[in-house]
Amino acid sequence: MLRPVALCGALFLAAATFAAGDNGGAATEPGFVPPPAGSYRLAHIMPAPDGTVLDTDDQTKPLARFTTGKVTVLSFMYTSCSDVWGCPFAYQVIQELKKSLDRETGLLPHLRFVSLSFDPDHDTPEAMRLYGGSYLADKGGLPWYFLTTPSPKELRPLLEGFGQDLSVVLDENGKSTGSLSHVLKVFLIDRRGSIREIYSTSFLLPQVVLNDIRTLLIEQGTTIN
Repeated sequence: MLRPVALCGALFLAAATFAAGDNGGAATEPGFVPPPAGSYRLAHIMPAPDGTVLDTDDQTKPLARFTTGKVTVLSFMYTSCSDVWGCPFAYQVIQELKKSLDRETGLLPHLRFVSLSFDPDHDTPEAMRLYGGSYLADKGGLPWYFLTTPSPKELRPLLEGFGQDLSVVLDENGKSTGSLSHVLKVFLIDRRGSIREIYSTSFLLPQVVLNDIRTLLIEQGTTIN
């Protein structure tokens, strides 16, 4: 069956808990028990778009290289984001997911994380390399890729394909403040490149995402211990 409707109500309760918190570590703990992995089915929402990206070595790659072949968690972000419930929150959640999944070495060949900047004018491959830090050198754990695009021209069709909104924040004189306005979206993509879930801030809970990842792995026949 599809994800239970009852879960939506539980997620809204969790969102209320978030609103009362201060984005500390406890804010990523669900206020409910998520349904067990494999007890529900995630619908096919839409195919993930393809396009051109740059990795941290300044090498041009097709985005499909990072969205097919494995179950992928992809987050749009920009390195100077100052919204505590935006990019920094997604980074925190992905960190928690990686910490949990790194202990399950049998699953690592089937998974990847991707952080994709929507600010190519400032987030160069070097900037993304600094943003990724030690996670780029973590050769034994779950791979986490930090990508950007060569220019806004290559970024635009990716934003449209994912349905990711983005606008420049202007000051009272109509000049850019350097900030970008966006709704946080994190995408769960199956190994065939189909988007199976889209998480917003209120619903981006590590245990929920972890169970969704496991559900996709079970669907594709991966052994889960």
